[in-house]
Amino acid sequence: MSSRNYQNRVNNDLGDIFEKMIDQGCWYYRTNEIALIEKTPEPFRVKKIIGDGSMIVYPIGKAQPDYKGTLWDGRAIVFEAKMTTTDRLKKSVITQNQEALLDLHQKLGAMAGVCCMIKKTVGFIPWSDWQNMKAKYGRQYIIEEELEEYQVATPGYIDFLNKTNW
Repeated sequence: MSSRNYQNRVNNDLGDIFEKMIDQGCWYYRTNEIALIEKTPEPFRVKKIIGDGSMIVYPIGKAQPDYKGTLWDGRAIVFEAKMTTTDRLKKSVITQNQEALLDLHQKLGAMAGVCCMIKKTVGFIPWSDWQNMKAKYGRQYIIEEELEEYQVATPGYIDFLNKTNW
């Protein structure tokens, strides 16, 4: 296996672990009646079913934000999940369609943002701060030290709602 393939595999595995930790947070909030937040399924069509039960699929439609739900006070929540092992997370990792949807959800009163991880730091950035990254940092990316302002606890799950800057 080439080093590039290996690194891609490691990054995919880390991304899966990151989303599983978010899912665990969603489970915690649900069982404690704090919120009901669910992963948004990716739209796809089956191209071929393989004999072992696996499938070849292709995406249809445009990607939506990763998670949507309802908070204890009746507000909606919608957010994208992004992680990187590099030293920065670029604003451009959010697609134009995801950006437009997050803008609209926020305009309609939802709590919107980006749950992200840079190296070992996990944070939840409110959508308005994500959108104003250029004005705040003078560039279109955030580094791990800057993410510390938005850092959330990770007691076996990502506690993304336990932040006072909402």
